[in-house]
Amino acid sequence: MSISGQGGWDDELHFPDSLADEITRAFENVERTLVAAGVSWRDVVHVNSYHVAGAGAAIDPVHTEVMVDQLRRWMPERAPIWTATGVSALAAPGMRVEIRVTAVVEG
Repeated sequence: MSISGQGGWDDELHFPDSLADEITRAFENVERTLVAAGVSWRDVVHVNSYHVAGAGAAIDPVHTEVMVDQLRRWMPERAPIWTATGVSALAAPGMRVEIRVTAVVEG
């Protein structure tokens, strides 16, 4: 099972000013979607994250620091395969991060 398009918006599709808050909220939105699908972070094996790159087309270190903190929070027993990609823009105006996960579900 794969889910994508999870950004750091609230229920009214507003993004927080803080990048750290946006990334944290994106993880919370992934959690909500996983639960709705009947799975959890324990089932996640792969995470792709897309980050609006800064000057010089590099991903700001804050992105990486917060992503690692959140991965450790939601997946404390093990690290997933994680690919972070810098992009010039994402779908929604003001969006700075998008998360896609792949979960393996038995059954």
